[in-house]
Order: sequence, then structure tokens, then C-alpha cells
Amino acid sequence: MNKYKVQVQGLAIEGGRPKLSGPELLCQLKGGVKVATLTSDLQPFSELTWGSLLPQRSMTFDLGPFKSCAVVTSAGSMRHSGLGAEIDSHDMVLRFNAAPTAGYEKDVGAKTSVRLINSQVMASDDHHFLSSSLYSAGILVGWDPAPYSADLNEWYNKTDYPIFEQYQVYRKLHPQQSFHILHPHMEWQLWELIQGNMAEPIQKNPPSSGLLGTVLMMSLCDVVHVYEFLPSRRKTKLCHYYQSYYDEACTVGAYHPLLYEKNLVKRMNLGPDQDIYTHGRVTLPGLHTFTCHQGTSYS
Repeated sequence: MNKYKVQVQGLAIEGGRPKLSGPELLCQLKGGVKVATLTSDLQPFSELTWGSLLPQRSMTFDLGPFKSCAVVTSAGSMRHSGLGAEIDSHDMVLRFNAAPTAGYEKDVGAKTSVRLINSQVMASDDHHFLSSSLYSAGILVGWDPAPYSADLNEWYNKTDYPIFEQYQVYRKLHPQQSFHILHPHMEWQLWELIQGNMAEPIQKNPPSSGLLGTVLMMSLCDVVHVYEFLPSRRKTKLCHYYQSYYDEACTVGAYHPLLYEKNLVKRMNLGPDQDIYTHGRVTLPGLHTFTCHQGTSYS
């Protein structure tokens, strides 16, 4: 199935060539993935009556750099982690979708600086996106699986879920809250980077929110700690720390190319393997903190 019309032909897939090192992968990420959010001057939004609700500048233009940032996944293995105080010690904390902090502070912390939300959560009545106070903390960033072309007109006319309708309603209800939408070229440039570093075809679907949020924070921060994206010794089939639903697909992936994403993040990790095993913590550098020479070498 190729719902998003992904064009694999012409992509260099790792086979006979040498496997890239962590620094080389980081340089590929820095040079090949443009992290940006939608702005009101982009078509078709500049011609729409509600287009002025979008920010005038990309999120990455106005924010950062922050010294230390945490990306807190919603993984079931966050439960009983005792990482709350460590997470809250960061300057910025990113959370995902409908993940709560109330009642789970000891394990996941209480601070929320950014919340990345997929369009399915935004549109679902179950998550009460328009009315729940859960979403009122910090900066909101929405995203929706767009066509591989990343053409804004094509995407606007055929979204997976009604992200733009929900965005308009939320902005009118909460005009003071900062709310961005990821530019779709980011998700597919990231997909191409993953595919180009794997020896076999990966799922023709966008990367997970977890990886998108990680790369977003790498564009805003000096150092990023990602919690339980790579599972620790607490690995469990429990999908989310705040629910009682068990499914191994939450860890290994089904829709998203999650196993391949984790392979890539493991190779880019600057921290010791022991950090992953005991804390589920990966350490990644901010994209502005290193220089790439001739595209790959890193300093």
C-alpha cells in the first residue's frame, strides 16, 4: 500500500556502501531535513480568510537556542521510572498527543513547554482537544501525514484528518496560545533519510511523532535527552504509561517505520549504552552545535 504516493525510485538505499557513523548521520540530518512550521505567507494559506491565524514566522525562527531539552515519550516503560525530577530540570520539555502529567509527576515530570499533536488526536472526540485544559500548557505543534510531494495545495485539499478545521476553531477559542503546524516537507525528508540508511524498503508512511518531536527539539536546543524512545530494562508491551492497553506494535511499530527510526537514533546517540539500559535516555546534540565539512565530516 502506498497511500501517500511515495516515490522510492532514485533514492539511494544502503546496500554495498559503508554504513554511516553517528556523526555522519547527524550531518545528513542537519543538511537534509529542513525543520520548519507553516507561516501565514505561504500559499494557499495567504489567500484564505483564516490564513492570518497562522504565525507570521516559523517556530524555529523565534525560539531557542535552549541549553537542555527533554523529549518525553508516552511509552509504557515510563511508568515506575522515577525520572520526573530529572525531566523537569531541563529548560524545555516536549510531550506528545494526549499524554498527561497529573498523577504521573514522579515518573514523567510536571513541566510541559511544547506538545506535539497528530491530527487524529486533534480530530478525535475522545481526546477533547478543543476543550481540555491538558492542551493549554506550552506551545502546541500539530502535524498531519501529507502526500509525499509535500505540496501544500494538494495536502490542504486532502488531509488525513481535518487538521486545518480544528486548528481554526482552537485558535479562535484560545487566541493567546502559540500554535504551529509542522511543514510536511520535514516528515518526508526525514523519511528519505531513514530509507537511505537502510538496506531494505521501509514502510511508506511518515515517521512517528516521537522522531518528529526529537528532530524538532534538536533544532531548538543545545542538547536533547530523549526518554524511552529506545526502551530501557523496563521495556513492556504496555502502550502508554497512562493507559492499560498492551500491544507490542507500540514498541516495534506497524504503521510508522519505528524499528528503523530507533536504529538511526541508536547510531546517533552520544551517551553511553548504560544510559539507555537504566534510564531509557538517549543524548543527542543540537543541530547548531556542530559543523559539517563537505557534507559528512563533523566537528
